[in-house]
Amino acid sequence: MGLSEDLVIITRQEQRLKFPRFNEESAWNLGCRLRDMAIARSAPVIIDVRRFGQLLFFCAIAGSTPDNAEWARRKSNVVARFHRSSYGLGLELQQKNTSLADRFGLPLTEFAAHGGSFPLAIAGSGVIGSVAVSGLPQRADHELVVEALCHELECQYTELRLPGE
Repeated sequence: MGLSEDLVIITRQEQRLKFPRFNEESAWNLGCRLRDMAIARSAPVIIDVRRFGQLLFFCAIAGSTPDNAEWARRKSNVVARFHRSSYGLGLELQQKNTSLADRFGLPLTEFAAHGGSFPLAIAGSGVIGSVAVSGLPQRADHELVVEALCHELECQYTELRLPGE
């Protein structure tokens, strides 16, 4: 599968993975699910769940670094700006042979179009925040988040996962 096929699947993920409502308890449950998944897989990641302007859950798993938190912040800024997954936007820019800096004039110190941050959307309302993971290769960061969202929203992950590389 190529970029075009991945982008179709990511669009489907973004359309389907929406909460009926989202609050602090929802953030806690999602963050704890991601933490449990990361520990079970020995994934050295940080987990960042936020409503725009408010950090709701943060966790650093053993082996993660302060730089992972910075990457998560920059990826979350992409979701806040574009209301799209950071991986989806990154693949789209790659397909068009451009970058955030070239296309939008955005500083790379503040924005990263790399996999791992996904919009937190409420059905019928729109995007209200983001969930980010950083510490794995970008495709794996993205898929860890999607898998956790599928569990939280009772969607079939097998229907929404990206194919293996």
